[in-house]
Amino acid sequence: MNCIFIYNPVSGKGKIAKKLDLIVDGLKKKYSQVDVYATKCAGDMSRAAKEAVGQYDAIVFAGGDGSFNEVVQGIAPLNNLPELGYIPSGTVNDIAHTLKIPKNIKKALKIIQTGRNELLDCMKVNDGYAMYVVAAGAFTGASYTTPQEQKNHVGKIAYFLEGAKKNLHFQNFDVNCGNEEIGKHTHSVLITVMNSRYVAGFRVNKFASLQDGKIEVAIVPQKSNPGFFQKIGAFFAVIGLFLFGWKRKAKNLVSLEGSHFDIQVGDDVVWNVDGEKGSTGNLRIEVVPKKINMIVPQKIKKI
Repeated sequence: MNCIFIYNPVSGKGKIAKKLDLIVDGLKKKYSQVDVYATKCAGDMSRAAKEAVGQYDAIVFAGGDGSFNEVVQGIAPLNNLPELGYIPSGTVNDIAHTLKIPKNIKKALKIIQTGRNELLDCMKVNDGYAMYVVAAGAFTGASYTTPQEQKNHVGKIAYFLEGAKKNLHFQNFDVNCGNEEIGKHTHSVLITVMNSRYVAGFRVNKFASLQDGKIEVAIVPQKSNPGFFQKIGAFFAVIGLFLFGWKRKAKNLVSLEGSHFDIQVGDDVVWNVDGEKGSTGNLRIEVVPKKINMIVPQKIKKI
């Protein structure tokens, strides 16, 4: 079997570049050929992963959730995908938490060497793809507006600081979200569509599975012209979602689940896609079942 290792040299304070020999030696214990590619700019990982399909039996990559999204963007439109191995090296690593892949390089390599393959769902988002979350509203811009240097120094706390600085006054926007079975129209300060358990480092969705063909939606509603106490209530509802998680029945949330949703919002609403700045305006989100061939730990039970 042959393998290409693609890594983001900036992610994780550059530690992957410093451990490159260790990683290549570890991969050679499983793969007879290991090629290496260091990304040079945004979108480069997506291009490299796309070009690797059909040439390699495995794509192993290192980076954060944004890097994971780039790989998915590159390969999801294609067929006969190679297996994926992942070495987490980002600030938060939400997908790695869900899959129980440790940030320790040696332990992550061990999973690639000895783990089992599982087919995971991803999401089609208009003409693009996402792996674990699509969100808009309160705090969602922090993951892509926080300076990399600040992330390197204080980790995921940097997201909270950036979010608090820029989101003390939540944007209120109109939302229509539904499919042929269910639907909801409300004003909102936050909408998040989830395909895995962790978001922004918090275990927001304990009910999630990357193999059930479903996605969960949480909407924090607010009146179109809220008073002071309504604003305070929405703030605590947002905080409560991250601290206490998504629930199918919650007084301060609109909770939906299904295989696809059409979401109508204003053209000024910006979407966060797997931690990166995405498109604006309306979205159609649908599950692409069992698309991603992922190497996961042998002992993991729930995926």
